[in-house]
Amino acid sequence: MAIKLSANYSKKLGLPQYSSHSFSASVEVELSDITQVEAEVQKLYQLLQHSVDQEIQHPGYVPTANTNGNGHAAPQTNGRTYPVNGNNRSAPPPVTDRWNCTDGQRGFILRIVNENASITKQVAEDLSQQLFGIGVKQLNKMQASQLIEDLLVKAGKPAPRQTRWQQQPAAQAA
Repeated sequence: MAIKLSANYSKKLGLPQYSSHSFSASVEVELSDITQVEAEVQKLYQLLQHSVDQEIQHPGYVPTANTNGNGHAAPQTNGRTYPVNGNNRSAPPPVTDRWNCTDGQRGFILRIVNENASITKQVAEDLSQQLFGIGVKQLNKMQASQLIEDLLVKAGKPAPRQTRWQQQPAAQAA
């Protein structure tokens, strides 16, 4: 009695611009003895893994930041729409001025800097380097949130309101 053994190996890799690349290989063999299964599975897995890994190294077309999925020039936006209010049109931030945090956090950090004489862009940059070892524009959302809190404290402004689970009763804090 012949025993059929099917093996499949698949791999998917993430690529820039929310793209991905995947490859899969399958093979089917017939065995005459059930005791061969374990050795054959190991052999097939190694063979398929090696083959897929060799082929997936050649991703072919990969979209870049300056093209859409069809290879055409992409509009210079961050995927959000920008409102038009009468003649007051707001434009997307320049491509060279990208921040990793949210637009709201970016605006708040810039507002703190603009409205407080004691806090300059350099002070904010130095604090970011001290806290996280990276510049303000490279901060992620959580890091930007911490920077905002510290800048507000430096400016003498009250810290943002804490949620109930963050607050501790006075008896426990002492």
